[in-house]
Amino acid sequence: MTGVPQQRTGEAHGFPSSKLSILRKHPYFADLEAEAFEQLCRYAKHSTLKRGATIFSKGDPGVSLFAVISGTVKISISSPDGRSAILNLIGAGEIFGEIALLDGSVRSADATANSNCELFTIDRREFIPFVRSQPGLAMKFIELLCARIRWTSDQVEQIILQNLPGRLASALLRLSEKHKSAPQGRTIAITQQEISEMVGMTRESINKQLRAWAARDWVRLEHGAIVVLNAEMLREMAEAGSGNEGE
Repeated sequence: MTGVPQQRTGEAHGFPSSKLSILRKHPYFADLEAEAFEQLCRYAKHSTLKRGATIFSKGDPGVSLFAVISGTVKISISSPDGRSAILNLIGAGEIFGEIALLDGSVRSADATANSNCELFTIDRREFIPFVRSQPGLAMKFIELLCARIRWTSDQVEQIILQNLPGRLASALLRLSEKHKSAPQGRTIAITQQEISEMVGMTRESINKQLRAWAARDWVRLEHGAIVVLNAEMLREMAEAGSGNEGE
């Protein structure tokens, strides 16, 4: 079952506005009237989790929506023989857990704290009636679900059709889009093992390709992070999709 209730610390509306602004700035809540937003905050519970903590597991009841205040959450699936695949990394300002929340079914993947995290959690029993009272919000969540489908479709397409350089370049570009306004390139907080699980290749192959790109100043490798320095060249590599030009 979910590990989130471990360190629940109180009602969200008792926390600084800097934390509540995570919800207010999210595009799906930004247009809420002040009274409706205050109501949403009353529903939200605050929790802190250590890196590696289980938030929910595949098959758990979908009883909550989550918003990341700080840290990163890993959405993944695993096989009985221990293999795993990362479907997405959810960072500060993003929400997750909406699929099972909205359809009332079980979780379709595992969610784990990929670093020390702070979360807001909103219970389904309160959130569903709230959405019904806010038709505009319902439309926003339809948009979110469509975005999730497109993300998943892109991943499937890349794994099936692209070679390693194209697949890796596409993954880096997708992840770095969240940080495109950063002044010092686009920093992605991800290890080489994690990105290997995301693109379906060995860590050794990932390391070889990243080092080749680092030598060309397309990326910079840091401890637990990859900085995209030349997005245009990676985009060309992703579009090419085949051949050995990235080796």
